[in-house]
This record gives sequence, structure tokens and C-alpha cells, in this order.
Amino acid sequence: MGSGARMRALVKAEAGPGLQLAEVPVPEPGPRDVRIRVRKAGICGTDLHIYEWDAWASARVRPGRVIGHELMGTVDAVGPAVRSLRPGQRVSGEGHIGCGHCYCCRTGQGHICDRVDIIGIDTDGCFADFVVLPEENVWPLRDGISDEVGALHDPLGNAMHTVSVQSVAGQSVAVTGAGPVGLLCAAIARAHGALDVVALDPNGLRLARAGEMGAHATFDPRHPGTEDAIRERTRDGRGVDVLLEASGNAAAIHFGLRVLRSGGSAALLGLPPGDVAFNLAEEIIFKGITIRGVNGRRMFETWYQVDAVLRSGLVHPERLVSHRLPLEDYRTAFDLLRRGEAIKIVLDVAR
Repeated sequence: MGSGARMRALVKAEAGPGLQLAEVPVPEPGPRDVRIRVRKAGICGTDLHIYEWDAWASARVRPGRVIGHELMGTVDAVGPAVRSLRPGQRVSGEGHIGCGHCYCCRTGQGHICDRVDIIGIDTDGCFADFVVLPEENVWPLRDGISDEVGALHDPLGNAMHTVSVQSVAGQSVAVTGAGPVGLLCAAIARAHGALDVVALDPNGLRLARAGEMGAHATFDPRHPGTEDAIRERTRDGRGVDVLLEASGNAAAIHFGLRVLRSGGSAALLGLPPGDVAFNLAEEIIFKGITIRGVNGRRMFETWYQVDAVLRSGLVHPERLVSHRLPLEDYRTAFDLLRRGEAIKIVLDVAR
């Protein structure tokens, strides 16, 4: 492909709400890079933050950036030092690019690298005809995995990481936030042997989908008596054993901690838009609970776990997808998400 080649891309062209579908240069792979021709791309809550240009996005993202980080495509070209991949292979990609030199990267914790770059945020992303990733960030897909599921590997990995930081086998589990990752948390927790999984969200569309994804029961936390109803599902009304927090909503976090039993475990993945205040003594210390922060995916242990759960046939991520739209209909897609009328939207990028 010539150096003057152009491609379509969704760009945060300027500071402020919205995106622009523009023509930009096709990226060239470096010696150890892989250029992927994108076929499917999922819209994430992070992309919605960038679209709306909230306080987090305006502080983190530079205008001119191509956004998007959930992808599936085929290898288009490889740099001369690439050995493990070849043109035409179907692939997904890990969007966190570690520096490879800090303490975390050198001790197997690259997902919390001190200087991590995230595609679609710090480097150009996948809402485009082509995206470039380092060879080590490219994940080949088995023939049995559909293109659409391939594009969902990023949120699948988030959910897998959240569930697996503690044992859920034989446990009761509450999932706060039934967005895409929360729904996958419910499905994966059940597949991992959780005996009772309850999902909480104020959005009726999401709660209906939670039942389809594997939750044993669903609740709107705003309804009176919800806390008591969840406790009644547990032995002696003591509360759930595990909290999986995927909303980032302060009220949901506090609710989840209230229904978590003393000595229970909480995995917090959802990102609040600002500071969250706790009664540290009553909510955490006196209850003796364990709280784990969850960020991204363990590279690449989580990816192998995702592959294993897909092989099992116990989790069906395709059930997440509520809308499939061409790249050109991005405004419709983001409007649906803003109104709470969509769960997961996959963009068809391939021409």
C-alpha cells in the first residue's frame, strides 16, 4: 500500500462533543508492528465519554485522535521483524500497550504498566479501516470464533479478570451495573460455578438481557425492599459472598457493599466520574471485607482464560449485541447509547 493511501476513520477532530468521519493516512507498521484491516469494532463506554467530551475525556484525549479499542479484523501487513503472524489471519487485539521496561511490565503485570498507552485514547484506535498494533498485542482467533465475538474480546477480558480475581465457585454473587461488562460478569460467574448470581441496574432493557445472559435474578436497586430481597436469597440473610462492581456509580457501589456479607470479597472495575466517599469503618473495616481494584486484562493470562471459556460453550457473548450498524451510522449508534436504548453496538467497518 502506497505511502499516500487514505482510509476512513472516526476522529475526535476538536475539543467538544461529537466525532467526525474523516479521511486520514493509512498507518504504516514499524519493524515489529502489525497492520490490521478492521472488520468489526465494538463501542465501549469509554468511547461514549470521548464522544460526549466529559471531564475525563477532555483531560486525557488529544483532539485529532482516531478512537476505538474493541476490534476484530485480518492481518493486512507485518513489519520485517514480525515472526508469529501472517497476512490474512483473523485476529483481535489487546488495546493496552505496555512500555516493557517498568517494574510492573517486568513482573508480569503489564496491565498496570506505569506508562501504558491505550489505543483509541493515547494512540490511534480501531474505528477506522486500518489500525496498527505491536505484534505481541495481536491475538489470533480460532476458526470457531465468529467475527462479532472476536470484536468483543476486550470486554470479555475485562469481565473475566473481574470474576477471576477471587473464587466464585459455590458462592453467591451480586453484579452491580448490567452494562456489557456487567452482563459478561454474570455469565462468566455462573460458568465458573457461582450458585446464585443477581444483577442490579435501573435500566429495564439491561435487566431483561441479564436474565438471558445467565443471572439467576435481576433487581432495580431503586425499588424499596431490594436490599432485603437480595439478603433473603442468602443463608441466614447474611448477604452475598462476592460483589462484582461494573457500574462506576457511587450509589451502586455503596449498595453493593451493603449487601456484601462480612468477610466477603469485592472486585471493583467500574470507573466513577469523580471521587467516591466511604464510611471506611462501617462499610469496609468493621466488615473485614477484601476489595480488589481491577484494571483491564492480565496480559496474557486473561486472554487464555477467555479462550477457554469460549471453548466451553457456557458463555454466549453474542447475546450482548443489541445493534449492528455500519461505521457511517456512528451518530445513530452513540445516540442510542446516550439514551440507554442499546446494550452493545458493533460497528461493521469492512466495506
